[in-house]
Amino acid sequence: MELVPLGPGFGVEVRGLGILDVATDGEAYRAVRAAFEEHSLLLFRDQAAVDDVQVAYSRAFGPLELTKVASLGAGSFYSRLTNVDAGGRILPPTDRQVLVAQANALWHTDSSFKKTPALASVLSARVLPGADGDTEFTSTRLAWERLPGGLQERLKNAVATHSYANSRDQIHPDLANAEERKALPPVRWRMNWRNPVNGRRALYIASHAYAIDGMDDRDARQLLAELMDETTKRDYVYVHKWRPGDVVMWDNRAMLHRGRPWDYGKERSMVRTTISATDADGLAHVRPTTVH
Repeated sequence: MELVPLGPGFGVEVRGLGILDVATDGEAYRAVRAAFEEHSLLLFRDQAAVDDVQVAYSRAFGPLELTKVASLGAGSFYSRLTNVDAGGRILPPTDRQVLVAQANALWHTDSSFKKTPALASVLSARVLPGADGDTEFTSTRLAWERLPGGLQERLKNAVATHSYANSRDQIHPDLANAEERKALPPVRWRMNWRNPVNGRRALYIASHAYAIDGMDDRDARQLLAELMDETTKRDYVYVHKWRPGDVVMWDNRAMLHRGRPWDYGKERSMVRTTISATDADGLAHVRPTTVH
């Protein structure tokens, strides 16, 4: 296995192993898992990423999350991100599926709005629209390490509230429908996540976060915005330009990401699988009821 650096201090391309190797060989899995813990983002090129192979790869890392209500693939292990309907027709820019893609352009970490957040996401490129539609990534682990010591101490036990509706409301007030609002009530998480393998902390923030325990709402939103701005400065961002056959995996405990726009008159289809976090992944640390 060869690891080729990608981003500013994080991320590697994995060469010499594919996702099928990881799904079927314990030694390959252990090598890739170690790379994941260290580098937070993994890229595999030229993969024959069919659904079953992607699920088998993802399941090697932990329990799989079911896709949420009111999404393509709801109730399955697959989240289908596309601007094409079931009949193969490209949807208009005002369609809900396209608006959801626009909401994904906000910096976020997947599933921080759920009762069980995500360890990692695995995204495969199935149909690409051309040169547009990049995905950007930044390390909240490196962002934490850049914070002044006093702010780190202040945030070690700070708890933020996350809500799916909060990020969707920034795009359109009706984008989160009644079913989603009922199924996904606000949840609270500590504002840093300590990796149990290497002990390194990361900021745990997202566009879903909007309140901090013990703070005035306006002050909380200002602090969250300042932390987001610091984390996502251009010098700290890796821009992934997709190629057919790409599979990217990232650590939701230690990364923010966002999708970039493309010509919505052209088809783009991606498939995401999501691995749920467990106490072995540091979930016990990030729960607001547990103090370390």
